Amino acid sequence: MTLELRHVTKSVDGVPHIFETDLLLEEGSFNVLLGTTLAGKTTLLQLMAGLDRPSSGEIWFRGSNVTGMAVQKRNVSMVYQQFINYPHLSVYENIASPLRVAKLGRAEIEKRVGAVSELLRLTPMLQRRPAELSGGQQQRTAIARALVKDSDLVLLDEPLANLDYKLREELRDELPRLFAGRRCIVVYATTEPTEALLFGGYTATLHEGRVTQFGPTGAIYRQPRDLLSAQVFSDPPLNVAQVIKNGPRIELSGGIGFALSGPAAGLPDGPYTWAIRAHHITPLQQAAGRATLDGRVLLAELTGSDSVIHFHLDGATWISQSHGVHPFDVGADAKLFVDVDRSFLFDADGRLVGGSE
Repeated sequence: MTLELRHVTKSVDGVPHIFETDLLLEEGSFNVLLGTTLAGKTTLLQLMAGLDRPSSGEIWFRGSNVTGMAVQKRNVSMVYQQFINYPHLSVYENIASPLRVAKLGRAEIEKRVGAVSELLRLTPMLQRRPAELSGGQQQRTAIARALVKDSDLVLLDEPLANLDYKLREELRDELPRLFAGRRCIVVYATTEPTEALLFGGYTATLHEGRVTQFGPTGAIYRQPRDLLSAQVFSDPPLNVAQVIKNGPRIELSGGIGFALSGPAAGLPDGPYTWAIRAHHITPLQQAAGRATLDGRVLLAELTGSDSVIHFHLDGATWISQSHGVHPFDVGADAKLFVDVDRSFLFDADGRLVGGSE
């Protein structure tokens, strides 16, 4: 069983929402659509579900061309960012509703609802109505309704975005376990690179309606094909600078330079785009071989257990992210250490030519 998008495009009133896209998703796979708001994630999910029709191209599922086939004729489930439950029905009836539509017998319905309720820890609240549930419990109910159908295709459109931090963490841990061993294809849309890394599987990076890269999540993160894919897969934002390579060194404007090692040192001399993720710039000298930067602090903030420092360097704003609490005063000078070996080099066309995470 596969889901395949062949040369699929989508335009609305002549405005492209999805540029030509080819994707092949395999049975039993967990796939992430990663991109910022308006990157095209929801549009792709709607095309996959049959809620919308492509402007051109074809969608093949289970070996058949399903382009234009109504969603009611497909074995598909979808969970949205908002909690969509029937307010007048109990949790049990909400979960059982697609099985009743499919006219399954009472014993089979009880069996399936009981199993998925136990899995999602909803058993004690099956007789409650959605208004009596917490946000996390309501979203669990929506996920249970999607799971109970035993669909071939499960589409999740930022389902954790409206939950508080603790509930998001809890459900992030649960989701891969819920789908482990199932034969369905799962597609999960998110704006957060952290979620893609937690789920593993496969990731498609999206930018303004284009799939810039698709493949195993870890491989794309460590070696993005191009600058756009690296930027999509970086949070905080990627630090980017124009550099000149001269021998084994790269030179930024303002006389700042770093020595390269490994294959990158052997690249032809000339102009490149150099990029490094925020967590490879730190106020802690944790390892030998780190180069140094002297910047002026623009903003210092705590995000959970990490310190994020925005600093001014050579006319640009850079970002450092480090584990732990590292207080800096705005306007103060800061010495920061750079793990140059974890940086990327891109050519004039934005293609990766050197470096790895």
